[in-house]
Amino acid sequence: MKVDFYDLGSIQDEKIIFVVMASRYKGQWIMVRHRKRITLEIPGGHREPPETLDEAARRELFEETGAKDFDLYPVCIYSVTDDEKQSFGELYFAEVKAIGKLPESEIGEICLKKVFPENNLTYPLIQPFLFSKVTKYLQLAKISRGLRV
Repeated sequence: MKVDFYDLGSIQDEKIIFVVMASRYKGQWIMVRHRKRITLEIPGGHREPPETLDEAARRELFEETGAKDFDLYPVCIYSVTDDEKQSFGELYFAEVKAIGKLPESEIGEICLKKVFPENNLTYPLIQPFLFSKVTKYLQLAKISRGLRV
C-alpha cells in the first residue's frame, strides 16, 4: 500500500471520492470508532454526488463526530494505491468549537486523544501518513498565517 500527496487543485475534482478530516477539539484529537470495530480512525468518508468536497467534509464531520461549529481547512489531495488500484481523497484539518449529540450512524463513539494513537488504528498503513501531513501543515500555517495550533 502506498500513500502519495498532491497540491490542492492538481487532481481532477471528479476523481476525488473520499474526504478525511483530522480534527481537534479543546486541544485534543478526535478519533472515531465504527460500531462494528474496536479500532480507531480519523473521521472521514465518501463524497456523495452532487456534493462538493467541502460539503462532503462538513457532512461527514457532523455525522461522525456530532461537530456543530468548526473551522475547516483543506490541506492537500492524497492517493492510496493498493494492488495497483489508486483512489483519491482530500485531506482537511478541522478546529472544532462545539460538539453536539452524536447522530445515529455507523459510528459508535468518539474518543479524544492528546496525541495521535500509534496502535489500534483501523487503517494503520494510511492514517499515520495523513496525520503527519496535517501536523506539518499546521506548523507551516502557524509560521505563515498565524493560525493557532
